[in-house]
Parts: sequence; structure tokens; C-alpha cells
Amino acid sequence: MKIFVLILFVIMYILVIALPKYKPYVTGVTALILAVACSISGDMLWHEAVSGAINYNVVMMLVGIMITVGLFSESGMPNKLADKLISSIPNAMWVLVLLSVLSGVISAFVDNVATVLMLAPIGLAVAKKVGVSPIPVLISIAVSSNLQGAATLVGDTTSVMLGGFADMDFMEFFVLDGKISIFFAVELGALLTVPVLVFIFRKQNKKFEYISEQIKVTTLFPTYMLILNILCLMACSFIPFPEGFVSSHINGLVCLGFGIICLIYHIATAKRVQNGNDYGNTEFIGGKRQAVKTVIGTIDFPTVLFLIFLFIIIRAVESVGIINDISEMFVKVGSKNIFLLYTLIVFASVLISAFIDNIPYVATMLPVIQGLVAGLNAPSSTAYLLYFGLLCGATLGGNITPVGASANVVAIGMLNKEGYKVKSSDFFKIGIPFTLVAVLGGYILTWLVWGL
Repeated sequence: MKIFVLILFVIMYILVIALPKYKPYVTGVTALILAVACSISGDMLWHEAVSGAINYNVVMMLVGIMITVGLFSESGMPNKLADKLISSIPNAMWVLVLLSVLSGVISAFVDNVATVLMLAPIGLAVAKKVGVSPIPVLISIAVSSNLQGAATLVGDTTSVMLGGFADMDFMEFFVLDGKISIFFAVELGALLTVPVLVFIFRKQNKKFEYISEQIKVTTLFPTYMLILNILCLMACSFIPFPEGFVSSHINGLVCLGFGIICLIYHIATAKRVQNGNDYGNTEFIGGKRQAVKTVIGTIDFPTVLFLIFLFIIIRAVESVGIINDISEMFVKVGSKNIFLLYTLIVFASVLISAFIDNIPYVATMLPVIQGLVAGLNAPSSTAYLLYFGLLCGATLGGNITPVGASANVVAIGMLNKEGYKVKSSDFFKIGIPFTLVAVLGGYILTWLVWGL
């Protein structure tokens, strides 16, 4: 069964990369086959595929933010912000680099998917105004958001998992036991990626005369809701909710709540406009029905379905024991040499997380590392060395492939919705050098601080 799941998993990834237009269908069929096969073998029951495998927190967050950001785009505000940004920095390259860096800064405190959905409309508007392809712009925004998710306790699910497992509070991601913590390793990696971004956008390194446009923003309501959404996500990350549904789905509930508020407002304020036609008659356009269509149109259903199917597939891979086999490999190969073990954990995590969701992988590896450290009678600094190496590798590894992280999937989905065809090679050109530079920076600094 394990071999069957692994072969099907590999075939699925090949087809998704080769046929990106059909990835919801490819993952849907794969998820169905694996759910049936694992249910027959007893590795994963049907109800587990629906209730346990799907990350409803991400799904709710995705749908809610899509609605809010969609109406934010409809209002004309992204064009207004892009206009002001270009007017302030009349150099296309630095505008695009700034957007990517800003994505990383925001994602240190807000979920990566939410960050991409918030900044992507501005990136699209900037790209159109300066006359460049939005494909590298949105990919850069996505990989930057993935990078800095590990910087703080509230930046990514894997960070929350590490904080809970190692009993680390928010400030200990900055300074721990008198030493600089993982925040600085991630930030060094982020700093080293700036030259990569400059190289990517080097052809746009020219000043231009830009005449500011008179752009009308139809309503500020979605903008206010988007800002409040960000603030609420940040505030909720500091509130110690009791264990339960609300605690594990708080980000999704917040985003979906703001999305519903925007939906209600948009429908309630919709107006029917009377226009004349060529025959001298009049017709009404707009109204409540058109408002509903507009809201529904903001949801990228292929991307949502793709993520849902991918969650089921990853759970099947986890249920047959493939991830446990990977963790046992670490124990056999590197248990006698801390440097070798650390190196193996970092770079194997990069490779594994390029294809497997990092949440179940990190959840499996945390207790493995704890057991390794206990068996070696190593000091606590060794445990933090391996924990931080795991988090850096697993978080950044998703930047290697287009489907390695939810933020990448969402960014590519938005580009597809705008009519742009994104090739896997487009992503590899940015994701691979970006990942290698960032990982090497974090890898070296973490070893110098915690390994020596």
C-alpha cells in the first residue's frame, strides 16, 4: 500500500507540473483514489479524509480573504496605492523589490496566504502600470511571504507548533537563553534574498517619468475591512484561547467573518443604473443580482478545490507511514554526529517540504528530535539547534515548487484568473535561488549561535 501511495503521489506531482491548467482535476481524481484505497486498507477512514485531512482553517481564511480582497480590488484602491507608490519611487525595479520585502515583513505577523491575497492586487496594478509581466511579481510576493512566516511565533502554523512543543513564548523567538533566536536567522536569510530580487528585476532598473492619474475609489469600506482584518489576525495571535474548535480555526473564522460583512455591505449598497441603448430604450444594469455575481466572482474556486484535494492527498501519504519512515532515516544516518544531523535535518526538510505539506512533517519530526536529544544526553542548546534547523528547512522548502506552499498555489491561481499562464520554469527561476540563498544564511547563523 505504501508503494502504491508513493507512486501515485509522484505521478500526481508530475501531472500537476506538466498540466497546471488541469491541476484541480488531477488532484481531485488522485484524492478520490487514495481515499478509497486507504479506506479499504484501513489506513485512513472516509470520515478522516473529510473531517481530519482538510485544513478548514486555511479554507475559511482563503474564501473570506478572497471576498474582502476581491471587493477591495473592485473599489479601485489597489490602483490608487500603486499610483502613489510609483509616483514616490520612480524606478520600477525598486518598487517591485519593495513589494516583495513588504510581503515578508507582513507575513511575519499575518498568515502567508492572507498576506499574498492582500498584496497581490497591488502587485498586479503596479506591474500593469510599469509595463512588466506580473508573473515574477506575484511569485516574488509569495516566496517572500513563505520565508518570513518562521520569523515569529505568530507568523506560520509551524511556528505555533514549535512554540507549543518547546514551550517558547513570543519574545523567545527573538532572544532565547541569552542568545539570538530564530528570528534573526530568518531575517538574515531575508536580507540575503534582496540581491536575488534585484537580479530578477534587473531589466526594470530604470527611472521613468510617470504622470499620476486621477483614480477614483468607489468605496473605502473594503479597505477599512482589510485593515481591520489584518489587525484582528495580529491581535488574535496573542490571545490565549482555550483548546477547541475556535482556537484551532480562529484565523479562518476572522477572515470569513470579514468576508461575510463585505458581502452583506456590497449587496445592501448595490444600485441599479439606468442606461440608454442603441434603440432608444432603457435598461437597468447592476442591482442586487449583479452584486451577488460580483462577490461570487471574487472566489477562485479552482484554487480552493485544489488545496482541499491536496490536504486529503497529504493525509493519505501521512497515514501509510511515509513521513514516519523519513523521520526514522534521520535517526539512523545522523544520530552520532550533531553537525551531520543538523545539516541533514535542514536540507532534507527543504527537499521534503517542496513536495509534502510542512505541517504534518514538522508535527512528526518535533518528537523525533526531542527523543534524539534525550538519547544523546545533549544540552538544551542542541535541541534548539535542531528545532530551528527543522523550522527553517521545512518553511523555506515550499518555495522550491509551485505547489509546495499554499501561498504559492494562491498566487498562481490569481495569475491564472487574470489570464496569465504560469509555467513551472517561471517559478523555479525565482523559487530555487531564493530558497537556497535564504536557507544557507539561516543555516550558517543558526549553527554559529547554537551549534558551536
